Amino acid sequence: MFLKAISGLLTYPQGQLISALPEIALLIENEPDLSAEHKNALMALVNELSQDDLLSSQETYVEVFDRGRATSLHLFEHVHGESRDRGMAMIDLRNTYEKAGLVLHANELPDYLPVVLEYLSTRSENEIRELLGDCAHILRKVGEALLDRGSHYSAVFATLLALVDEPGLVPTARRRPTAEEKSIDEEWAEEPVEFGPAAKPACNRAQAQSSVIRFVDRSH
Repeated sequence: MFLKAISGLLTYPQGQLISALPEIALLIENEPDLSAEHKNALMALVNELSQDDLLSSQETYVEVFDRGRATSLHLFEHVHGESRDRGMAMIDLRNTYEKAGLVLHANELPDYLPVVLEYLSTRSENEIRELLGDCAHILRKVGEALLDRGSHYSAVFATLLALVDEPGLVPTARRRPTAEEKSIDEEWAEEPVEFGPAAKPACNRAQAQSSVIRFVDRSH
């Protein structure tokens, strides 16, 4: 239920989301696995969405998430870019959802982070931890880009990392300087995403009858 609430915070603001904010706030306050720091950061986002007029929230969302790859909510874009492999991976992921009983609308892309979180909200804790752990480097990169912009949306990414005991977000001033800034395509080089029986043992969950997506960072 909590992951589904978090997924809602990352969706394009509409009346349905605004109406659900009091319920989302209650779920945040009652989540036992969250520190006060993460709860306060999430509540700052909830309050922002509650207090701003809807048009302003929508403009902010477009500015934050739809103008450049660095903060894209489409996870496979960070892994595959615009290559043909991204399309094939999304077909496989959509099939995985359907086997689990999650049927997407025609205009929904399966690698959209809110959809991934909605799917995970129905899965076991082990599967949640494995998938979020696998894509932690992507969540961190996007979260830190949002943190650098002063966006309250960064709280969602910090929370997801905390839930699976991954290192949190680091502000620019505290990050280790790199000799050369790499493009996002270079940092998140493509690794084949495997599903079903052909997947590696760590990716194949016979008991859950579903496959875990693998996101591998080659930059380290």
